[in-house]
Amino acid sequence: MENHIRERYGLWLKRAVKDPDLAAELREIEGDDAKIEERFYQDLEFGTGGLRGVIGAGSNRMNYYTVARATQGLAEYVLSLNKPGASVAVAYDSRNKSEYFARTAAEVLAGNGIKCHIYKELAPTPMLSFAVRELSCEAGIVVTASHNPAKYNGYKAYGNDGCQLGLEASEAILRRIKAIDEFDGIKTADFDEALKKGLVAYVGGGVVEEYFKNVLAQSVHAGICAGSGLKVVYTPLNGAGNKPVRRVLKEIGVEDVIVVPEQENPDGDFPTCPYPNPEFREALEVALKLCGEEKPDLLIATDPDCDRVGIAVRDGGEYSLFTGNETGAMLLEYICRERRALGTMPKDPVAVKSIVSTAIADKIAEKYGVQSVDVLTGFKFIGEKAGELEKRGERERFVYGFEESYGYLAGSYVRDKDAVVASMLICEMAAFYRSRGTSLIGAREAMYKEYGYYIHPVENIAFEGAAGMGKMKGIMENIRLNYPRSMAGVEAAAFTDYLAGTVTDLSNPENPPKSTGLPKSNVVKLTLADGSGVIARPSGTEPKLKIYYTCAGASFGEANERQKKMAAEFSRLVGKN
Repeated sequence: MENHIRERYGLWLKRAVKDPDLAAELREIEGDDAKIEERFYQDLEFGTGGLRGVIGAGSNRMNYYTVARATQGLAEYVLSLNKPGASVAVAYDSRNKSEYFARTAAEVLAGNGIKCHIYKELAPTPMLSFAVRELSCEAGIVVTASHNPAKYNGYKAYGNDGCQLGLEASEAILRRIKAIDEFDGIKTADFDEALKKGLVAYVGGGVVEEYFKNVLAQSVHAGICAGSGLKVVYTPLNGAGNKPVRRVLKEIGVEDVIVVPEQENPDGDFPTCPYPNPEFREALEVALKLCGEEKPDLLIATDPDCDRVGIAVRDGGEYSLFTGNETGAMLLEYICRERRALGTMPKDPVAVKSIVSTAIADKIAEKYGVQSVDVLTGFKFIGEKAGELEKRGERERFVYGFEESYGYLAGSYVRDKDAVVASMLICEMAAFYRSRGTSLIGAREAMYKEYGYYIHPVENIAFEGAAGMGKMKGIMENIRLNYPRSMAGVEAAAFTDYLAGTVTDLSNPENPPKSTGLPKSNVVKLTLADGSGVIARPSGTEPKLKIYYTCAGASFGEANERQKKMAAEFSRLVGKN
């Protein structure tokens, strides 16, 4: 073990006394070089998503000192903006130490003379995005690790537009963080004293009520759920969604809501779903068992910070899980078709999705005269598009945004995905189809019959350590230099390099490359003449390469066969053959 790591451990052993849990852990690992190195070989880095890491002692863990240091950097950045009376909003979810870390952030903000508006109880991430704009804050913080396992926690930072911070602001904060000593460079104030002085204030009921008012305003067929007989099983997965989702469903008239008892109350250990991610069946097993007993029409599951939602729909005696692409596309069609029919669609409507989300959405948007806009992966880019429209006085044009990873938003009252409004619209959509004599299962099949049977498998290739990161970089370079001119017998139509910001027309090599019009990102996309394609990108949060396939056919069987051929050919580029 290197000397500087040993020295840093010794310093923490002496000085990390603010949180007794840290002192005990540091004493426990004394003499264990591997465990010490794991905790101190690097600092937990502040990126565009903020912080995320395992809870524990050390500079590479989520704890009082790493949270305080990050908040000191954010506070210095806010002060550098020279905005008199600048304030910051703070929220937290149900994870272990979330409230403690949120109070820590509030104390540091107050210690720097910045007013902090903090939620009095756990709140969904979208409620933080709403509070930032509603209270005219310069920044926002939500303490959450989203859907990660229980040992993790995190810290998402937001700008004054209600979106997660962009690269420029994140780098400006990171520069400040690196110059701060975690023991001597933090300015703090006592939470209760700051509360008395008005430097810390609880987010008031008026802000909360305004949020719910905006959620309910996104209803397409108001009142359709009342008397529909819709029966729902709901699980907040021991997270922040329990109260807000249940409140909204009650207000729209969904009376028969059964909450999964083992997953109802906040519990950062997530005892019945070690990986609380509604994308995966494993997280829903307890809820699905309850569905087998209660026979609801619909299962709704929200993740711990209630910004993503997964569903399962009754299909005979079984329950069919819908993918994020399926739910996203079906909500798009429901909103577009019904708002057109009701005369509530704005002029020149816009729908936004991430570049890795389903191409079926483009066909739906085209049918209903909606402009479909693609953005880079990350809901902040969808939020930014909504913000751009608002700046031009065209806020109403943004009707919907979604990404394949189970994030949805109708309206632009927040600038992040919102599982509260999504849960409401999913129930409303189910009640609507029920009133027309069908179900979400029938509506999904009708969508595929009309637009084609699309599949979107995602392949994850793990790369560990520095050598793995180098290998992943080499693979991306190889794809850029040697991408195929055809796949599965279909000619390639275009190659998009989002890092270079170019789209190359492969059907006519004489055409000069066009600009993507998007920020640069290490992503490549090969589009085939029939609309199929493949996207490759390194994960922004984990050491792995993500490969997204899009294939369509006259049946799922045909689409699957085509994807297998494409994967076999593409795997040679990533060194799997």
